[in-house]
Amino acid sequence: MTETPEKAMTKKRRKLGLTTTILIALVLGIVCGVIFHYLIPAGTVRDDVFVDGIFYIVGQGFIRLMQMLVVPLVFCSIICGAASIGDTKTLGTVGVKTLIFYICTTAIAVGVALGVGNLISPGKGVDMSSIAVSDTSTLDAASAASELSIADTLLNIIPKNPIQSLANGDMLPVIFFALFVGIIIALLGRKTETVHSFFEQFNDIMMKMTSIVMLVAPIGVFCLLSRTFANIGFDAFLPMVKYMLGVLLALALQCLVVYMILLSVFAHVNPFTFLKKFVSVMAFAFSTATSNATIPLNIETLDKKMGVDRRISSFTIPLGATINMDGTAIMQGVAVVFTAQLFGVDLGPVEYATVIATATLASIGTAGVPSVGLITLSMVFNSVGLPLEGIALIMGIDRILDMTRTAVNITGDAVCTMVVAKQEGRVNKAVFDDPDAGKTLEEMRAAS
Repeated sequence: MTETPEKAMTKKRRKLGLTTTILIALVLGIVCGVIFHYLIPAGTVRDDVFVDGIFYIVGQGFIRLMQMLVVPLVFCSIICGAASIGDTKTLGTVGVKTLIFYICTTAIAVGVALGVGNLISPGKGVDMSSIAVSDTSTLDAASAASELSIADTLLNIIPKNPIQSLANGDMLPVIFFALFVGIIIALLGRKTETVHSFFEQFNDIMMKMTSIVMLVAPIGVFCLLSRTFANIGFDAFLPMVKYMLGVLLALALQCLVVYMILLSVFAHVNPFTFLKKFVSVMAFAFSTATSNATIPLNIETLDKKMGVDRRISSFTIPLGATINMDGTAIMQGVAVVFTAQLFGVDLGPVEYATVIATATLASIGTAGVPSVGLITLSMVFNSVGLPLEGIALIMGIDRILDMTRTAVNITGDAVCTMVVAKQEGRVNKAVFDDPDAGKTLEEMRAAS
């Protein structure tokens, strides 16, 4: 049977997806930039036409497209997320505990990432301030933010004028107002069906717009990296490697130290038993790189192998797949330190507190679209006045780290479920302690 043109096009797209094209653009951009730096002499053609002409215009155009998406995307996503989270089911003890747990672990994750980033210092030793965009508004914002006290920063989360905050892109007040609106919509129920429907439909529009913008990401990455390496040559390689190592180290600390301590302290279970029984789910998440795909397996494993009541896991796991993005938060934390060091931006305690708050609250709005974490990363950058050019270096490498982040995300969902279920008396300890619980007959025979 002959394939239709539509099927042939579908196969081509599967063979060369967005991840692959971004990685190809990453490599080609580096190669092109190195060639321009070392082999093409400085002059009008190299500098004015290509480096500060084509590469600059296209690269900055892509960054502006990302900036265009930030406020409406995050605003609508958080309203829709809060509206679904804030229904009557979440008003109970389980819902409150789950939400608090997810927010706290995300805040811890950002803190771990900032600590690892400052320990490794991935962006030190390279001065990229000369290739930053000429618009210094982000740097001015960082200077202004450094003059605020922690108390003023916390107070500024509450907007005096939500419309003004939306227009100015002040993200913490925008997130606060969006959460408030979403919860009120949920509490009013049918009375606000029209408004709820409007935000859901507008959210769908922004999701689609994000997907379309991401289609030109390879071109944007190519131009941004070509310009970067044309200016600094091979000097950018070491920071990129150190950034990768920093993210992986922070992910390992969050998964193998923070989560395991939480299990021991709050759930009173053996963390090594948990890891042994859960490793298959982590492997599945790593291979698929999507939290949503692991929801059925996650619930099944917690039920059959660990004795967690499905009435708990069927609520906490899907919720976690939506709002619990510890891995993404870790990436954002390390990326903040990395970019600040690259561009010589000094961050103080107030800025770090702002990063923790912004990345934690933004995690509610990051699910649903591939690569949307990079959009919210630009939001985190804006909150402390960092140049968005750093995202160009991060974008290609981040695709490699995505699978590891997903494995950490779903592990956090399961840890939260175990803790909440244990405190509610919904864990069968005999099943958890049984090494053969949930195993098929074939698996038991293979083990013996």
